[in-house]
Amino acid sequence: MTTRVEFIVELARRLHEYGTAAPRLEAAVILVGKRLGLACDILSTPTSIIMSFSRLENAPGIAEMTQVLRVSPGDVDLKSLCLVDEIADQVIDGKLDLAEGRQRLRAVGSRKQSKGMTLLMLLSYSIASACVAAILLTGWEGVVSAGVIGLVTGTIAFAARKRANIAAAFEAISALAATIIATLISMYIVPIQVPSVIVASLIILMPGMSLTAAVRELSSQDLVSGTARMAGALAVLLKLAFGTVAATQVCALFGLIPPPVPMSRVEPWTELIAVPVAAIAFAIMFRSPWRFFPLVIGSVIAGYICTRLGGAFVSAPFGVFVGGLLLGASSNVFARAFERPGALVREPGIILLVPGSVAFRSMSFVFERDVMLGLDTAITLTTLLVALVAGLLFGDLLVPPRRKL
Repeated sequence: MTTRVEFIVELARRLHEYGTAAPRLEAAVILVGKRLGLACDILSTPTSIIMSFSRLENAPGIAEMTQVLRVSPGDVDLKSLCLVDEIADQVIDGKLDLAEGRQRLRAVGSRKQSKGMTLLMLLSYSIASACVAAILLTGWEGVVSAGVIGLVTGTIAFAARKRANIAAAFEAISALAATIIATLISMYIVPIQVPSVIVASLIILMPGMSLTAAVRELSSQDLVSGTARMAGALAVLLKLAFGTVAATQVCALFGLIPPPVPMSRVEPWTELIAVPVAAIAFAIMFRSPWRFFPLVIGSVIAGYICTRLGGAFVSAPFGVFVGGLLLGASSNVFARAFERPGALVREPGIILLVPGSVAFRSMSFVFERDVMLGLDTAITLTTLLVALVAGLLFGDLLVPPRRKL
């Protein structure tokens, strides 16, 4: 029994580390436990996992073994998630013994990122920011500015991984740096739409994915995990908004107040280029397996097209709902066809649907004492979140998942 428990504990640790939401992680661990002859009760939160085990023939009853893990909130890593899923399948099918499976899971967790991949991810911060700036119609000046600031944001993010003192406040530091740089560019180099450029350059740090996961966990009655994740996302929003407002006040103190710039008119083909290039950048940042790159890029484009068409002909929430429905169902079809996690399609696909920038704007308005506008934006945020989560849930009803990944 001990060997089986050790494997399941290591599996839960890796799934959590690679960004699996609580409902999917708990369902996957319970299923694997049953396949290995164990009854497992599990409670997963963003910072801890509690599991109790007993033999199936003795369940229900008092647990024979309990394990408590203290973990950090995970980041989406699709390549590692695929490796973990493959190892779990091999152990369940009897192609791999438990001890070897546990060793392989540990080997996945101990893999180090190459310098080339680190440089590529850093470049992806810049490319993603520039593409989002193009989608927000900031003009070519704003696109270039957002790309430069995105590179700075990525540098700060990588530095925060190595230094704990930076990690605690790196969102606020990034927002502070982005606002100051955007203001200086607008004042002394070329006029740009400072608010839109700031949003584009910080888009990777917006906790839209966390907010969506929190609402989904709450709707699935994972109340502890959902509440904790929601609190974490709000804390990130507070740090981003504070950094932006503080930088704006500092710039105003020195007389650096950029003039308002009207929305630029850009050619229609700009968006046709920006969205696929942004999809490539997001695929790199999510560490997608190379052989699934076309599929991941296609899911990002499909999600964006649904949002655009739905917003143009009906409403923005309807477009987000349709996008979530399409991605939820198609990710489960992919999981059944290829026997790989549906997260390969679902997680990148919703990246341009999650309303992280709306949440950021809402918090910024409140910091600037425009409470009514902040509340109005918060209502829009809630509507979009509910629409996206409803779409994903209906997608799961339309096509049940292969396994809860």
